[in-house]
Amino acid sequence: METAGLVLLFFVFCLFFFVCLVFFVRITLFQTLCASLPPRQPQLSRQRRMTPFWRGVSLRPVGASCRDNSECITMLCRKNRCFLRTASE
Repeated sequence: METAGLVLLFFVFCLFFFVCLVFFVRITLFQTLCASLPPRQPQLSRQRRMTPFWRGVSLRPVGASCRDNSECITMLCRKNRCFLRTASE
């Protein structure tokens, strides 16, 4: 009889613990879902400009990939590559 009472007490304790855990999780989820966040403001960003020193250092050699003429040391960007000469030469 004493064993049955302990088993029942253990079962009630586990049930109580489970109910408390579920309640805690629901409260926590509710608070995180309903929390009011401040509205996001778009940050104005200005374009970074390179100094003449870094512009000269960062020029790409012949054969490197490029997007426009200003990136190449030869100032000739053709087919996304830095060229040595133009096609007419």
